[in-house]
Amino acid sequence: MTYRQRLSFFICIDSCIVLSAIFISSFLVGEPIHVENTLLWISTIAILCSHYFFSLSYKLYKKVWEYASTNELLLLLKIVTYVAFVTGVVQFIALQEIRFKFLMITWLLHLFFIGGSRLVWRLYRDSIINRRTTKVRTLIVGAGSAGTMVARQLLKNSECRLLPIGFIDDNSKKKNLDILGLPVIGGVREIVDVVEERKVDNIIIAIPSLPEKELKPIIQECAKTKAETKILPLLEDLITGKVSVNQFRDVEVEDLLGREPIDIDIESISKNIQGKRVLVTGAGGSIGSELSRQLIEFQPSHLILLGHGENSIYTIEMELKEKKQHDAVEITAIIADIQDKDKMMDVIKTHKPDIIYHAAAHKHVPLMEKNPEEAVKNNMIGTMNIAIAASVHQVTTFVMVSTDKAVHPTSVMGASKKLAEMIIQDMDRKSDTKFVAVRFGNVLGSRGSVIPLFKKQIERGGPVTVTHPDMVRYFMTIPEASRLVIQAGALANGGEIFVLDMGEPIKIVDLAKNLITLSGFTLDDIEITYTGARPGEKLFEELLTEQEIVDQQIYPKIYIGKTTEIQIESIQDILATYTSLDSHALKNRLIEIANSKTIHKSESVVTI
Repeated sequence: MTYRQRLSFFICIDSCIVLSAIFISSFLVGEPIHVENTLLWISTIAILCSHYFFSLSYKLYKKVWEYASTNELLLLLKIVTYVAFVTGVVQFIALQEIRFKFLMITWLLHLFFIGGSRLVWRLYRDSIINRRTTKVRTLIVGAGSAGTMVARQLLKNSECRLLPIGFIDDNSKKKNLDILGLPVIGGVREIVDVVEERKVDNIIIAIPSLPEKELKPIIQECAKTKAETKILPLLEDLITGKVSVNQFRDVEVEDLLGREPIDIDIESISKNIQGKRVLVTGAGGSIGSELSRQLIEFQPSHLILLGHGENSIYTIEMELKEKKQHDAVEITAIIADIQDKDKMMDVIKTHKPDIIYHAAAHKHVPLMEKNPEEAVKNNMIGTMNIAIAASVHQVTTFVMVSTDKAVHPTSVMGASKKLAEMIIQDMDRKSDTKFVAVRFGNVLGSRGSVIPLFKKQIERGGPVTVTHPDMVRYFMTIPEASRLVIQAGALANGGEIFVLDMGEPIKIVDLAKNLITLSGFTLDDIEITYTGARPGEKLFEELLTEQEIVDQQIYPKIYIGKTTEIQIESIQDILATYTSLDSHALKNRLIEIANSKTIHKSESVVTI
């Protein structure tokens, strides 16, 4: 109803309440109820007028009573007390006497009826109206301030389909206690049993300040159930108003990594990027686009987005330009192929970037096995083209995105990236430009990664295809990978290979199982089938070879090591002859050169 309709309704209700309180009070104290009783009518008029005056003054009729709390109760107490006081003053002025007994009983009845009417309305909404809609039984993990806030919000919000039925908390002091009428049922290890016994359909993890490593086991327990799991947003997002308390995000596979966020040196990165001209190749790709999003936060003077696919470049250009806080950053989108040497030279000459982040590459292992010449053209020749252009036009820093598949490569893609690393290390020796590479493992959610494939297979009802039950990989998120690349540019002295400490490798089959359960299915619903390792795939990946590993730490998670000898003559030979080789011979030659074990001790590798 409108505010005017609501006001009229409450005035009518309150008039009946006030009159009932007065006449019942009169009856109880023996005050005769008839037209000649001046005291009664003066008191009635005084109570009604003062009630409406104070109610309107304190905006009593603007309160939403289904959300009422102690504040509203105190407000009612204040209004009714003021009404009794004013009525006593009117009695004294008009009749030279105050009927204290009458006023006291009227005050009690007035407060009881006014407060009771609001309480009855709230109980009616909570117990009758809200039950008319189907509710989703919800378990809240975390009985702290955040969990209590979530429970209160869900209980008050009649339009929300989530019905909290209890809390899960490992604090033994809270077990078997009631919070807002909801029991603390048990600890994290009891989640599976509680969900089954209490027929829980939804789980909300309401511990936003919990570190990633401690969050992981909770998510793993939730993943064992059929309940849909969601996570409360960060408290800072709630406080700043970015999201509300009843806006939960879905649990993602990234949450199961249990990885702490990478700490980056904001000061050194800002100094390195702010006010500079920055170019990103492959800017439309998963890594390139995230690099661009993060780079623009450091306020470069000019951000150049270079890519081969016009749709992806257009998308990231529009996204960045829509961020009004970055109006000071000039953004230029360029459609170009890094295999075009003349075009690369022209782009660098025209835009004169200070820093280049080279993320353009062919990365699909099976496709490159079938098309090794394309891996040579894009990953090696393309890298050489942009690196030479950077050197000629005196770019300060060149950062190349590499892969853990470049370590002991058994695939064309891995070998081509390893040789691309050698190319830029050779360029570093010859040039004033600082050339470095950044090596990391699989990126969750990137194009061509297993996660989008698994999600599509689950949406189709399965089966989910895994190549081998023992296949393991290192994983990181796209933002993590992008931060590492940016940090590498700030730390670069030239010639390094930066490698992230990626924690423990994860079995692909475990990733598939977790994604199935997080999607609300069981392993009986969605089948997992094994297809066999694909051409060029290894059962496990490495981040450094035995020859590269050195334990000395020079920065948190940063190590200095050694690199294998740069086979630049062999690389030049294969670039000159690759078109004359068949696919099998080209593949073998690439892997042979990339797996050279000779140590070149004058060079260094830096690992994050």
